[in-house]
Amino acid sequence: MGAVDVGAVWRVESARIVAALTRFTGDFGPAEDAAQEAVAEALVSWPFTPPANPAGWLMATARRRAIDAIRRRSALEDRYALPAPDPAVDGETDPDRIDGIEDDVLALVFTSCHPVLSREARVALTLRVVGGLSSEEVARAFLVPVPTVRARVTRAKKAIAAAGVPFELPPARERRERLGGVLSVLHAIFTEGSTATSGDRLLRPDVGHEAIRLVRAPAAVQPDEPEVHGLLALCELTAARLPARTDPDGSPVLLEHQDRRLWDLPAIHRGLAAASTRDLGPYGLQAAIAATHVSAPSVEATDWDRVVLLYQALGRVAPSPVVDLNRAVAMASGPERALVIVDELIASGALPGSHLVPTVRGELLARLGRRPEARAELELAARLCANQRERSVLLRKAAALG
Repeated sequence: MGAVDVGAVWRVESARIVAALTRFTGDFGPAEDAAQEAVAEALVSWPFTPPANPAGWLMATARRRAIDAIRRRSALEDRYALPAPDPAVDGETDPDRIDGIEDDVLALVFTSCHPVLSREARVALTLRVVGGLSSEEVARAFLVPVPTVRARVTRAKKAIAAAGVPFELPPARERRERLGGVLSVLHAIFTEGSTATSGDRLLRPDVGHEAIRLVRAPAAVQPDEPEVHGLLALCELTAARLPARTDPDGSPVLLEHQDRRLWDLPAIHRGLAAASTRDLGPYGLQAAIAATHVSAPSVEATDWDRVVLLYQALGRVAPSPVVDLNRAVAMASGPERALVIVDELIASGALPGSHLVPTVRGELLARLGRRPEARAELELAARLCANQRERSVLLRKAAALG
């Protein structure tokens, strides 16, 4: 038998393994620790004796490690005289449970995104435990030191234990109430993958695709929640354009210059299939905007009036300065009116320190022929931008204005 890639198996199976162990042990932290010990053992043994069933090997080894840890903490040996329950055939009949192991995976997602944790901790814990990324991979994705990621994960697990957060799928009503927080975390992960906030890479497609994989967990078992499928559609349709957003050396390619033949057609089809036409919430509306872009053969042929209307609807459902800014960008036929919107945002103090406002203002001023003002705005945007690739584009645009 050939070599087995431990990392690849772990990436696919980590959520199921940790979820099953958590239900078995009743404790989220030790379950994740036991799973990591199993991975460490696999790294040592698999190169010499590759298992026939890698996922089963990891599950069995992690369960043994979990039992050993519990026994070390407890003198009640008779507690382990009974056979360990099999998480995959758990006999619970709670009518609010959905089905089998995927139910446990969704419970793991809700636990990792619990509101008792800070946003940074929720992102780190979700990627680490549900996504199966190492601390080093999470650190690279968000450009923070590895010890910072490890500290966030450790504090998160302690906070969950201290708060007595049960490992269970919340009841249907509470699940709906907390679903927004879960989707917000997954959207934040995807956003970082589709446009990195800092560093020397515009895109982090590995992070973006990992977010899509994570979104599929609630989407698979929440078919009655339009916003779950709205987020999945938004991620798929946005990710479909990633192959055309940079040239071979990693430099950004603007929408009007992208080779649309490079767009990922299967991802577009998946996104359009996931898009819902009923009860459109914030993610559903953003997905509709993305669908309008991917359905157009060119920038000129894009239905910009529809895009503006969708942004107006989004502004009513989820008011945000970023939504207003994007609406101004979409107003292709009216730079004067768009500039009024941007100037109102500036007057209100919205998005302080963001490079997005001077970027949009500079573009609008350039279209109005006010070149010196436009250049000043784009140079300001470049100074505020933390992503080196975006900064280089802004500086080139400013230089082109003379």
